[in-house]
Amino acid sequence: MQRSLEERTAIKLCVKLEKSAAETIPMMKKAFGVECLSDRQIFRWHKAFAEGREDVNDENRAGRPSTSSSDDNVKRVRVLLNTDRRLSVLLISETLDITKTIVQEIVLSESLGMRKNHI
Repeated sequence: MQRSLEERTAIKLCVKLEKSAAETIPMMKKAFGVECLSDRQIFRWHKAFAEGREDVNDENRAGRPSTSSSDDNVKRVRVLLNTDRRLSVLLISETLDITKTIVQEIVLSESLGMRKNHI
């Protein structure tokens, strides 16, 4: 991620120096080597900066946000586990109407920091 930001910053500099996209590509290849952005990506970013874009970061992408392990669900699981710490993941899942994998993620991950006891 850091490297692509550096590359975009370099492309932005080339635009500010009034270099064409065709002039920018060999400079990018020389500076960043084989792991450089593709020619197509360089053209795309060059065009965006030439049209006035200032931000080198990606824009937020459309898509479905992950809401299953939201703060609300973490609180609900915590409250339920405070009533009985021996509840199974399946029972918590059915009681709160949250998928089993999300309950497992909440309980066993950093959200609650709990772990299974092995006998």
